[in-house]
Formats: sequence, C-alpha cells, structure tokens
Amino acid sequence: MIGMLSLTLNGLKLKNPLILAAGIMGTTGGSLKRAAEGGAGAVVTKSIGIEPKSGHSNPSMVEVDCGYLNAMGLPNPSYKNFQREIDTAKEGGIPVIASIFGGSADEFSEIAGSLRADAFELNVSCPHACGYGAQVGSDPALVEEITRAVKSATSAPVWVKLTPNVTDINSIGLAAESGGADAVVAINTVRAMAIDIESGYPILGNRFGGLSGRAIKPVAIKCVYDLFEALEIPIIGVGGISDWRDAVEFMMAGARAVQIGSAVGDNINIFKDISSCMETFLEEKGWTLDDIYGMAHEV
Repeated sequence: MIGMLSLTLNGLKLKNPLILAAGIMGTTGGSLKRAAEGGAGAVVTKSIGIEPKSGHSNPSMVEVDCGYLNAMGLPNPSYKNFQREIDTAKEGGIPVIASIFGGSADEFSEIAGSLRADAFELNVSCPHACGYGAQVGSDPALVEEITRAVKSATSAPVWVKLTPNVTDINSIGLAAESGGADAVVAINTVRAMAIDIESGYPILGNRFGGLSGRAIKPVAIKCVYDLFEALEIPIIGVGGISDWRDAVEFMMAGARAVQIGSAVGDNINIFKDISSCMETFLEEKGWTLDDIYGMAHEV
C-alpha cells in the first residue's frame, strides 16, 4: 500500500519512519545521498563541532561478539566546512538532520545558527569524548540550557540525543523537553570496553568506547518505554535495530520513528528491506503506524 509508512514528524515529511543514525555514512553528502537512495526516510549527519577534530587514535572501532565498540572521538571538519555536504545530501530528496556537538550552550547555538539543515540533533550523549557528549548530557540543567539556546538560534526542529549512561534517563529527557526540544532520540551507545588477553592492553586506542549493535537493543527499548511514559514530545528510538521486527518493537515501546546505524554497514538496502517487511506485517494485521505506536503501554 503506497504511503502506509509515511508520517510527519515535527513538520518533516518522511516516506517511512526509518532514519540513518548519526555516525554511519554521514561524513559526506554523497554517502548520505546513497542512504537516501537505499530507502531511508531521513538521514542524520556525522556529529559536527566548532573546530576540526582528528578524533582518537586507532584502533577506534572493533567488532566484538555482541556488536561493535567504537571510540572515534568525534572527528569532523568543523561546521564551517560542512554546509556543502548538507546541501549535497539534500539532493537525495529526504530530510537531512545535522548532528552537532559542543562543550557549551554558546558553541551549540553558534553551530545551529550557522548551518542550514532540516533539523538539528544535539549530541549530548557520546560516551568517549572528553568535555563533550555525555559529560555535558548527564547534567539536566546543562541539557535544558543547551536545548533552549539552540531553539533560540534556529527555527528548525531540535532533537536531543540522550545517553543511557545515567541513573535516570527520564530526568534528562524532561530537561530537554523543558528546554523546548521538539523530540528526543534514545539512545546513544553504552559505555563499554574490551581487553586483549595476550598483551593485557585495552584494544581501543582510547581504552574504552561505546557499544552498539544488537546487544544494546533491550536497553534502548526500556529507555524508550520509560521516556514515553514521562514525555509529551516524540521519541525516536535507536540502538541495535537489525530487522523489521526490531523496528516494530521500538514503535510499540513508544518510538514515533527509529534510527538504524550498525546494521547499515552490513546492508545498505536495509531501509528498503525493513520497509517492505513492515508493510506486509501491518497489512496482515490490519494495523497502521498509529495503531502500533505505544501499543505496549495499552496492555
């Protein structure tokens, strides 16, 4: 059925609720366009900051039994050198969300006030960048301040990406909502580590990093479920989605849309594959996206 997966999220028209997550194929406009051609409903760029950063030393990403560990360290060319990539990505014909990071509200608002994107995703959740990410995003007061500053700097929708590496994710989500966020994204990677037993050294150059992949899906589902109970604004679910069943599960937990990251590395057409299977599932059940949205809270 044409359009059965389409939705409007914060004024953005998506042909389906499947979004390319930040950090995956988001470095160039060409790769973002490729994700659009692969069936994504929207794409999120690599996180962009004030000044160019080279990131952490290698190894910065490694596959483990249950997913991937990464400690990239937010490498980026700075927002001053990234507008062309966003403009190229927009040629894909779908919304382009700029993921941005900073160490203060002023840095976040400077970037948001300068870049032209369809929406902004505030990275206050990266677990391995000193002075950024989760070090900022673990403080509700700072999250509220940053969100409010960005909302004042742009008319575009503002999403806040939350860290699971806190005692109470609801308090961070509520702070984002109080600051004027249009949606929250849950979750970023889970702080994790691996050690080479032959040498005794940590494998990652940064020693620890963030775990992504299927292992974190149950954690992400619980976070989305809890946030749905606490917030009025939409939630975009992310973490370990590998097939259509995962996407449906997130939506039943309360996600209005979902982001796909690690699984894209294995299958660039995963967006088309998931869309097709979701349509078949909904048709067989006689359900719509609205029917499954938050369904787990009704039982």
